[in-house]
Amino acid sequence: MAGHGAEEHPHGADRLCEAGDRVYSRAVRRGRVPRRDAEPVPCLLELALLHPDPDDMDWLVPTSPQEVMTRLLRGMYDEVSASQRRVGSAVAAFEWYAGLGRQVQPAPSAAEGPAIRVLDGLARIQAAMDEATQACTTEVLTVQPGGIRREAELSEGLHRALALRGRGVRMRDLYTHVARHGQGLLTYLELMGDAVEARTLDEVIDRLILFDRTVAFIPANTDRTMALELRHPAIVEYLVTVFERLWRLAIPLTAPLPDTGIEGISHREQSIAALLAEGHQDAVIAERLGISVRTCRAHIARLSETLGAASRTQLGVRIAQVGLDGPPRAAAVPPLSVPDQGSRTAR
Repeated sequence: MAGHGAEEHPHGADRLCEAGDRVYSRAVRRGRVPRRDAEPVPCLLELALLHPDPDDMDWLVPTSPQEVMTRLLRGMYDEVSASQRRVGSAVAAFEWYAGLGRQVQPAPSAAEGPAIRVLDGLARIQAAMDEATQACTTEVLTVQPGGIRREAELSEGLHRALALRGRGVRMRDLYTHVARHGQGLLTYLELMGDAVEARTLDEVIDRLILFDRTVAFIPANTDRTMALELRHPAIVEYLVTVFERLWRLAIPLTAPLPDTGIEGISHREQSIAALLAEGHQDAVIAERLGISVRTCRAHIARLSETLGAASRTQLGVRIAQVGLDGPPRAAAVPPLSVPDQGSRTAR
């Protein structure tokens, strides 16, 4: 009965429900009420506003309003006292921690913020990117996966690129080979002039942006509404190494893609053949090369026709027979001089 009343009358003695107020008021005026009158409002018994008449258990007598008021005031006093004790404990703890803080010297990198920071939401990502752009003085390295970049996407970051170019910052960008066919990218590079150097690969890692080899940004989820801002020196150095190795393998945007050496097989089809040989499905191949699944399947059909394969299994055999199961041969590019530890650029 007590639980039932608590669910229907979730209140204390300081805020009686309408039904409870009527029964309690009647009990105070009359001195007692029949027990059956209080059955719809068990809260009065739970709050000890009514209690059994010792002379007749079928009747309930009220607790005097003066006693109820005293009880309420005592409860409020206890709550205030407890709050004062908690405040006192919090102040003492604050003073103790503050004393420890004065004894500890901050690490040299503390001014730069945490080593790994999660940026949740496009607005926070944009703000962090703008901040890193403003602080950048020498070099920006980027990896841009996917296929042909939309002009709207290129325009979005154009203000940062122009600001960097104005301060003499050099930029190197890595794209997939498919990006060569986008007019927006060609227009962007023409606008940036010699401030930006671009190269392409069959496939690249996920998006990466490095500022001055001190701060990096990478996606933190698939839809890129979250990102990680990385400032830990070891992590950033590792990402720079990954970029430099990809850069040496990449082909300058101004240079043509190398011939596969097999009549009727394009460079892109050779890339698809190598991924097919690794056992990847069409959707995975399309994503890694930055093309649509439909385009990928069209290339696979051309490969099958050119190699005379009647099935997917036979295509795999033909790919291995003609030597298409390895990575495409890269065009010869001038060796890149990797800077020593003290240098800030790799131009």
